[in-house]
Amino acid sequence: MNIFSKLIAAFVVTLVFSANVMAQKNFSVDADLAFKNRQYFNAIELYKKAYTKAKKKEDKASIIFTIAECYRLTGDNKQAEAWYVKAIKANYTDPKAKLYLADAKKAQEKYNEALIEYTNYQTEAPSDQRGEDGIKSCELATKWKENPTRYKVENMTLINTKDPDFCPTYADKKYNKLYFTSMRPGVTGGAFDGSLGEFFSDIFETQMDKNGRWSTPASLPAPVNTADNEGLTTITKKGDLMIFTRCLAEKNKNSLNQLWSAVKKGNVWGEPEKLSFCTDTNKFASPAISSGGLTLLFSSDMAGGQGGNDIWMSTYNKKDKKWDTPVNLGPTINTPGNDVFPYLHDDGTLYFSSDGHLGMGGLDIFRAEKKGKNEWTNVTNLKYPINSAGDDFGIIFEGTKERGYLSSNREGTKGADDIWSFVLPPLLFSITGTVTDCKNKDAIANVVVKLLGSDGSSVETKTDEDGHYKFAENGTARFVNTNTSYTVTTQVANDLVTKKAPNGFVNSSAKAKVTTVGVEDAKTFKGINFCFVPIEKEIRFPDVLYDLAKWDLTPQAQDSLNFLYQTLIDNPSFVIELSSHTDYRGPDQDNQVLSEKRAQSCVDYLVSKGIPAERMKAKGYGEKRPLEVRSAPPENKVLYTLTEAYIDKTTKGQSKEEYEALMQKNRRTVFSVLRKDYVNPNAPKEVPKVQEKKKTEEEEEETTE
Repeated sequence: MNIFSKLIAAFVVTLVFSANVMAQKNFSVDADLAFKNRQYFNAIELYKKAYTKAKKKEDKASIIFTIAECYRLTGDNKQAEAWYVKAIKANYTDPKAKLYLADAKKAQEKYNEALIEYTNYQTEAPSDQRGEDGIKSCELATKWKENPTRYKVENMTLINTKDPDFCPTYADKKYNKLYFTSMRPGVTGGAFDGSLGEFFSDIFETQMDKNGRWSTPASLPAPVNTADNEGLTTITKKGDLMIFTRCLAEKNKNSLNQLWSAVKKGNVWGEPEKLSFCTDTNKFASPAISSGGLTLLFSSDMAGGQGGNDIWMSTYNKKDKKWDTPVNLGPTINTPGNDVFPYLHDDGTLYFSSDGHLGMGGLDIFRAEKKGKNEWTNVTNLKYPINSAGDDFGIIFEGTKERGYLSSNREGTKGADDIWSFVLPPLLFSITGTVTDCKNKDAIANVVVKLLGSDGSSVETKTDEDGHYKFAENGTARFVNTNTSYTVTTQVANDLVTKKAPNGFVNSSAKAKVTTVGVEDAKTFKGINFCFVPIEKEIRFPDVLYDLAKWDLTPQAQDSLNFLYQTLIDNPSFVIELSSHTDYRGPDQDNQVLSEKRAQSCVDYLVSKGIPAERMKAKGYGEKRPLEVRSAPPENKVLYTLTEAYIDKTTKGQSKEEYEALMQKNRRTVFSVLRKDYVNPNAPKEVPKVQEKKKTEEEEEETTE
């Protein structure tokens, strides 16, 4: 059943009919009176009897349409659809029959059929925006259903009954006690509401035990619950003030729902008082109080709104100790339709339900961002599965957590409006990769892998025996967060060796970038791999090449040495030998001196960059350690050593240019690791903590003052 009909449009009590009503003969007059007084449940049977007495076709068509209206206003969409179809077949002329038929179909998730009816209505009433909006809403609903958000919604089966149960609210900031509205048997007074065929509503209470199970709901005692209609509560964080909706049952009088407040005295609610701004000529319902208890939102049909029922706001005047004159939230929030069931999140966000903004069915839940002190903007539909083809309303959150409760009559209810729990599961990300030996391709275990986040987070792990690492949720912590950019780095310990790398490895400053910013689906970032160079007799790095007979560093050579500089920074305990070599041209002694100067020029450059001189040893090898390169054509497998004598053998398959390129490769600088035990003597030493002198009592008192 439609909760909007129950407690917004039809939360009206009229004790005017008695048992002898059914004995009256003029069923049409009685039916119209019942409809006027919003006694829809009674009116349906009266109209059915009046239909059998009607003679004219137009009268019969009108009665059929009004029966459909009664079903619509009590939320029975299935019956409403059937009777609107009958009205159209009976040539009922008002095009609203097609509009309401479309609404009834949409509320049952018959989006394709509803789309046809909205199109028919738009053709007959092109100036009515509701036709175009209906078409758009069907298209959006289909899209949202096919692409649901990550929210999970479940029926609270232990709380709900086959009767309406709805609009929960937390009783205090502990979040383990709920108040909610119910029309189940056992309500105070046991009165029956002829407008809906339901019992009058009461406020019920249920509490969660240490195992997470909710207790059997119990009706709150007087003076909160009475023989009247009570429900739709809101309670301050302190749990000391409750504002709720009450509709008095007064004989022979239309009574509209009003807002009442009760103050808690100890563990008992005091006598309720009606809020001063409530008038008997307007409806006031579904209150929502801010966390500070000074702002109150509610729905009302007061004059000055945008249409239907609007959301209004009142602030508490501490000086006068009363709520000020309500202010309408304006056209950004309110529509010509019904905008109801507000809720103020702890972060200031406004949540509410509406059938005026584009939605999936009857009432949809929307959110609006806080703009100013008491202003909200950017209204957004929460989409499926928070919303459905049915009525979705009365959402609450457990503080700042993405979980809470809402009310809905969607498919899966026990027969009426039910309370549903919702939760947004964490958006899970993981980062995986392997660390290997660059030369031998073997996995390296026990390598430290660090994950540094733009949110300030920092975690680390180690590779397993297969060289594999992973950052993911481990049940107690989340390592990869949403909307965060990450840097992944690795580091091997000095004493980490393998069978194929008995001397260990050279640490690298290699980094990988990963970001979850803007990623809306769970994802594993795979293949974030690293490799380490094993420490060998000679370790190559980007070639430091020299011009013929020169030792000064070219710009390209400096770029290469910058790589070595970073390597020394990444391996602060390394002491290295920088060895330089020449080609074979020129006298041996000259080449020896040239290579020593080349090695020293490298050391001098690195010292200028801040590397301590004692971490480096310059060594020249002249032409003693040539590179061996393939100098003959590929089909000739002979390897030639570059010698000065080879200058005259350029006809053996190499041009002079190719030969010169190979000779330049011999003019190189490489490094080797001599030791891994260097400790910088100038490194800042840890300053021991000075134990503070204990203050005397006199000093303590002086500080306090």
